[in-house]
Amino acid sequence: MRIALLADIHGNLPALEAVMAHLKEQGGCDEMWVLGDLVAFCPYPVEVLELLASLPHARFVQGNTDRYLVTGRRPTQPPVEDQSAWRNLPAFLEERDASFRWTVSQLSYEWYTFLKELPVELDIEVPGYGSILAFHGSPLGDEIGIWEDTPEEELEEMMAGIDARLVVCGHTHYQLGRWLGESLWVVNSGSVGLPLDGDQRAAYAVLDFEGGDCWASFHRVDYHVDGVIAMLDEVDHPAAEWVGTRLRLAGHPRG
Repeated sequence: MRIALLADIHGNLPALEAVMAHLKEQGGCDEMWVLGDLVAFCPYPVEVLELLASLPHARFVQGNTDRYLVTGRRPTQPPVEDQSAWRNLPAFLEERDASFRWTVSQLSYEWYTFLKELPVELDIEVPGYGSILAFHGSPLGDEIGIWEDTPEEELEEMMAGIDARLVVCGHTHYQLGRWLGESLWVVNSGSVGLPLDGDQRAAYAVLDFEGGDCWASFHRVDYHVDGVIAMLDEVDHPAAEWVGTRLRLAGHPRG
């Protein structure tokens, strides 16, 4: 059995199309798990949903930005650290909220319903292997990510009560394969549409199951980043500069 893991597409159709083409070259998959944050920020929200909905054997998890779109909630704002940051905060909040409003304005009621009804986790039994749990962020919520340097004790608390051999997730926009002890494996496929690890290329992962074992392969795929940045201006996206900078630099301060 082969499962492709895609996360954090963020409305980036060219990146998604490049991943789909690359996956086909690698032999395709039996199932595709899409681990949340499907459409916010980049300029192709409807086109991304149309492509995802057309995929056979696809399963979905709701991400935090999907939740923001359908509930009107917004990310928790951390305290600012100085007077300059405080002066800049209103403009930042206006741009951020305008970005979410723009994406909502592109969606039909049917796509709103699709996003609203996405589950927050998947629990799948893979024959011969065992249980796999899928989250957007972690068992603690869709805004709490798992990092390479998350302390072991913190990760143990996060996974308390989890009865699975493998946890798959997204949210951080960083690829990850990490063991907790010898019995639980955590895999993050990275971001398809908005990588933040310094590498512009779209990221995804593939899980191969055979004989009770699982192997993960992590992939990076080139696509036309500048074309997506240009489209932000063409559609008059209200956060074109913010999104374009992150696409170009493939990064932002970790938080």
